[in-house]
Amino acid sequence: MRIRWHGHSCFEIEGSVKVVTDPHDGRSLGIPPPNVKADLVLVSHDHFDHNCVTVVKKPDSSVIDKPIMTVEKGVRVEGIEASHDDHGGAKRGGITIFRFELDGTSFCHLGDLGHQLSDDLVDRITGCDFLFVPVGDVFTIGPEVAKKVVDRVGPKVAIPMHYRTPGLSLALKPVESFLALCKREQVVKVGNEVEFTAEDMPKSGTEVWIFSP
Repeated sequence: MRIRWHGHSCFEIEGSVKVVTDPHDGRSLGIPPPNVKADLVLVSHDHFDHNCVTVVKKPDSSVIDKPIMTVEKGVRVEGIEASHDDHGGAKRGGITIFRFELDGTSFCHLGDLGHQLSDDLVDRITGCDFLFVPVGDVFTIGPEVAKKVVDRVGPKVAIPMHYRTPGLSLALKPVESFLALCKREQVVKVGNEVEFTAEDMPKSGTEVWIFSP
């Protein structure tokens, strides 16, 4: 399998099909647009930096943008309601957390999560192999809460997203603010994309994979 980062919260997960999360148009953020066509597109919420489906969509692509439990393109998907802020969505509305399984590997994309996870949400997410977690603060949870989320969920691999990168027009915190809370031996730099098999996954604990723009 392969994971490729297209900047911000947009990832391409490729196995028997291609899944793309939270596509942006690039131009509005000051970074390159995603260069991929997806079989399945997951959209956590309807904000301009997460919902540009037309950039990655094919004529036969499936798009999921709401809480639902379904199987699309052979991918088992569970959409879970959450909030974009710590006031129950009163400030920025709701989001959908997506937990999905592709070719026997489980992923959870937290979108623009804006609050600490409830015990119920932790229970529904725990057991995932990969956890994509926002760490940039301002519009989402920040480094400290993100670290608590990772520790509570305990994925095999945590992948930080939604943080400041060169050219990005949003004033977010850099990933280093999150990494400062992690143990050095946890952190693995993987470049812009990484191919992996089940044998490459950590046997215990959580690794933090850092992607480069």
